[in-house]
Amino acid sequence: MRTENAKTTPATAPLGTPQRAELPRLDLLRSFEAAARTLSFTLAARELFLTQSAVSRQIQQIEAGLGVALFERRHRALVLTDAGRILQRAVVDCLERLRDATARVRATTRMRQVSLTTTPGFASLWLIPRLAHFTANHPAVDVRISATLEVMDLERSGIDIAVRFCSTQDGLKLGGGQPLFEETVLPVCAPSLLEDRKHPLRKPADLVHHTLLAVDMPQGALTVDWEPWITVMGLAELRMKNTVRFTQYADAIAAAVAGQGVAIGRLPLLNELLRDGRLVAPFRGGAASQRGYFVALAQRATANPDALDFANWLRAEAELATQRAGSPAL
Repeated sequence: MRTENAKTTPATAPLGTPQRAELPRLDLLRSFEAAARTLSFTLAARELFLTQSAVSRQIQQIEAGLGVALFERRHRALVLTDAGRILQRAVVDCLERLRDATARVRATTRMRQVSLTTTPGFASLWLIPRLAHFTANHPAVDVRISATLEVMDLERSGIDIAVRFCSTQDGLKLGGGQPLFEETVLPVCAPSLLEDRKHPLRKPADLVHHTLLAVDMPQGALTVDWEPWITVMGLAELRMKNTVRFTQYADAIAAAVAGQGVAIGRLPLLNELLRDGRLVAPFRGGAASQRGYFVALAQRATANPDALDFANWLRAEAELATQRAGSPAL
């Protein structure tokens, strides 16, 4: 009995299944795209940090795999063939799509970020001591703080949130509703000044024996911050021994803590310093300054969940601080 040798046939993929070998490698396509765009193996090699001969070999490899010439090699010039132009259009389109998809994927893995601008005094005296409460619950969020007296344009500067210090009337126009808190002012100093045997601070007239710790105010006199308190106390003027001037409110408060004079205290920025005894209010009675701290959000920030969380956290912290404070120094 005769038997025929069994013939084997190579396995074939189902119809419609792309064969990996049918596509040139991505590095070869990148070399082709550069050569087709510049019409020069030399310029393509320089762009790709390869040698001219390496690019030439890669193009030959693509042509051998396709079985067609992609370039006409003329004297010191390259010209795309019809097949080369067809492939160029497809490769450019595919590489652009790949770049766009890569950028979108990379954007989703970037560090989440919230940026905020506010005054140096609010940043150093109120925000920074509390900031760990937010970062502990949002460890993946990068918080950026710009502490400046300049009123920055949120949209133009790319900042999400502003905490503005302004008059109550102006603050209500910001669109943030009620302020984080309104400001009360009164003199503050180190406890040592109260115990000064020679010139104790017991009544406003005693200020004449002490140093005024003032902040340079471009829009008014040195004592402009004291005016609400002076008015409430019914004083004709504020007389003090001498003056030390600062450009930043936080520096004036640091000098007050060090016992170097008397500063005007802005509450609730200084509530913690009053609570722990580093500062005291020598006189009863504070005055509302008709100013406050208001939250403003950039239009872009409404699509940033972390910015919205930060704004809500600011309001919650302000409410908690108000509840804890009561009237610590009034």
